[in-house]
Amino acid sequence: MANLLVVDDDRNLRLLYKEEFEEEGYGVRTAGGGAEALEMVSTRRPDLVILDISMPGLDGIALLERLQTLDRRLPVVINTAYSNYKDNFMTWSAEGYVVKSGDLAPLKEKGG
Repeated sequence: MANLLVVDDDRNLRLLYKEEFEEEGYGVRTAGGGAEALEMVSTRRPDLVILDISMPGLDGIALLERLQTLDRRLPVVINTAYSNYKDNFMTWSAEGYVVKSGDLAPLKEKGG
């Protein structure tokens, strides 16, 4: 099964996503921010990155740009609480855009 990297500054969401996707059979690593995610991608490329946008420090938009520089073929699904980021030109390069909700089905659909 695919290996996922979940990047989100919310620890509880990282744990929830890790548990949910591991139950589906995925290998899951998590990062609490952009710098940590970059280090993880450079040491072991995931099959998919699930990326929050609003994070302190290196935010999701800046991280997406850096990830594209490292590997343009690396699929990224943006997972954010804010639908307005969808209008940002940089987010168009992502494989998918999911607005966070209590229902993880849309995220699982894009991630799977």
